[in-house]
Amino acid sequence: MAFGLLGAVLAFAVGRPRGWPEAVAAVPAAGIALALGLVEPGAAWARTAELGDTVLFLAAVLLVAHLADVDGVFGWVGARVGKACRGEPRRLLGLSFGAAAVTTAVLSLDATVVLLTPVVLATAAGLGVRARPHAYACAHLANSASTLLPVSNLTNLLAFGASGLGFLGFAGLMVGPWVVAVAVEFAVFRWFFAGDLERGGVREAAEPGPAPRFALGVLAVMLVGFCAGPLVGVAAVWVAVAAAVVLGGRGLVTRAVTVRAVVGACAPLLCLFVVALTVVVEAVAEHGGRDLLTAVLPGDGSLGGESLPTLLGVAAVAAVAANLVNNLPATLMLLPVLGPHPGVLLAMLLGVNIGPNLTYAGSLATLLWRRVLAGTGVRTTAREFTALGLLTVPLSLTLAVVALWLAL
Repeated sequence: MAFGLLGAVLAFAVGRPRGWPEAVAAVPAAGIALALGLVEPGAAWARTAELGDTVLFLAAVLLVAHLADVDGVFGWVGARVGKACRGEPRRLLGLSFGAAAVTTAVLSLDATVVLLTPVVLATAAGLGVRARPHAYACAHLANSASTLLPVSNLTNLLAFGASGLGFLGFAGLMVGPWVVAVAVEFAVFRWFFAGDLERGGVREAAEPGPAPRFALGVLAVMLVGFCAGPLVGVAAVWVAVAAAVVLGGRGLVTRAVTVRAVVGACAPLLCLFVVALTVVVEAVAEHGGRDLLTAVLPGDGSLGGESLPTLLGVAAVAAVAANLVNNLPATLMLLPVLGPHPGVLLAMLLGVNIGPNLTYAGSLATLLWRRVLAGTGVRTTAREFTALGLLTVPLSLTLAVVALWLAL
């Protein structure tokens, strides 16, 4: 029954009938799980309470990304990229990779999917180059470039607290895998989309406008705060909240945004979906999910070792789980099984972050990316997405895990 509830929630999230939000299915499913005794209220409350800071951070960083967009940050980045590539598709792909990798790392994968993707596609259209490679680049890097910082992905935030690592310690171990994954993706993209990249641009890019210095300054201070905050006992969530308050307050004073827009940018229904999904996943874990994962994971059960075969095995299991049940539920089920072993947890993150590039259903970001593309005229198919994933995921995941092992 628990597996059926999770399957129904994920199927609804993929299809989103009538455009209804994912919480429409997740909240009733969580209620059914509680009513039928599939999950104890105490366990459900404990899992929900553990997510408090994570969900608050998610809302804050989504609001920061939205307010930065309102201030013109993403439009300015697109204009700079368009001017710098000089109408050359290969150069545009490289710059798009750079913009998407940095945006994902600093502002999370949702900012790349929702805000940067339309800008990159508009830049490509304005230059007269084919947009398909750049569209796929945003989707892939929203996943594979989300391994660098604890704030880059909701999965990272969930594992960060359990890892016992500091912000800089986490980033220091993951910078190698992050560089490797992005480099592999770029090399494969250059080959896979060679035909699309042959066509040169036919239009001159417009001159970029003035830089949105205030918003860029706030983002820079926020990034510094993420790094320095733990040294003085300030968690990343409060740094993000402070940045959201500063940008939001300015936007309200200047009437660039409304209170309703600010609340909407916090994605309350998405946050509610995450909480409800946690309850459903706990029910699955208590009814065979946790035992199944323990059986298929490598090691002696404690997973205290950080040998290369163990790390590769954990990453592979995590990648498969992400593509079967989506990366967020996979992370929620894997964390209690893996325990507080930093190297193993980071290998798991590589699996649930890079692995979803194999299928549409692998991550919420990819599902969101498909909806963003719906009104752009750029056509993608599940077959092509999977074909590209088969070329990138095994190689990038393996080499990223090797880089992690070397760092450890």
